[in-house]
Amino acid sequence: MLPSQSGVEVGPLSLLGDVITPNRPRGLVIFAHGSGSSRFSPRNRKVAFALAAKGVATLLFDLLNADEAAFRANVFDVALLTSRLVEAIDWARETQRLGGLDIGLFGSSTGAAAALCAAARRPVAAVVSRGGRPDLAGALGPAAAPTLLIVGSRDVEVLALNRAALRQLGPAAHLAIVDGASHLFEEPGALDEVIGLSQAWFSHHFAAPASNQLKGRSV
Repeated sequence: MLPSQSGVEVGPLSLLGDVITPNRPRGLVIFAHGSGSSRFSPRNRKVAFALAAKGVATLLFDLLNADEAAFRANVFDVALLTSRLVEAIDWARETQRLGGLDIGLFGSSTGAAAALCAAARRPVAAVVSRGGRPDLAGALGPAAAPTLLIVGSRDVEVLALNRAALRQLGPAAHLAIVDGASHLFEEPGALDEVIGLSQAWFSHHFAAPASNQLKGRSV
């Protein structure tokens, strides 16, 4: 059976979102998009549908309402984005069809900083960062949840930031480098490798065991 998609209103502000639900989902991944993006991000939607095809429910939602998004500074306000992600986690746990599922977070760019901060405020099973900016999360301590940092080898500045974050996040964190990829993973096959890494990470850390193996060059 193909995954179903439904529109939802998330949290106390009724932020617009889409839930993609496979039959008998084994977990839920909540997406936190990067600056200037939204729940319609084509890259995040591709990842979300690929996860759903492997039995994982996904939630893409707008972290800001239309008025807030009109102020450019808000898209870099990690504290604000974190609060919205925490509200989404609470909303999911109170929603009947999602409430019993393990929750993972998938953050891109600035959204990855919010995901790291939200994982420190609410228990989650795992975090994936795609081209993330962990430096925007402030002072980092040991990761609150198993955390996979995915960075393109050509994204030189962000790769350096993630290497530094890896040392602070400790043994619960892992860095996977996608060879030949730049910040947006637009190169042929690059986003597919992100998808494979993410599927394996969430499958491994959600409750049911899985045989997926991580790909990519780890450091």
